[in-house]
Amino acid sequence: MSTVDRSEPVIEVLVNGEARSVTEGATVAAWVASAVGDPRTVAIERNGEIVPRSRWESTVLEPGDRLEVVGFVQGG
Repeated sequence: MSTVDRSEPVIEVLVNGEARSVTEGATVAAWVASAVGDPRTVAIERNGEIVPRSRWESTVLEPGDRLEVVGFVQGG
């Protein structure tokens, strides 16, 4: 899924080891909303540190950030 409006400046970040373009100034919350089906089912790590959900809105992505998206799995 594309997360970039090509009319706005973009930066490159790594998501699970793959280069992705995102709109400059995007927050973790904005990226998750555009790239993940249900944000309640994932945890986000940025540059080796978990980003608490309470900080997704205030955490701005920077060029070269390394994001790891971890999905929750239900078992039983």
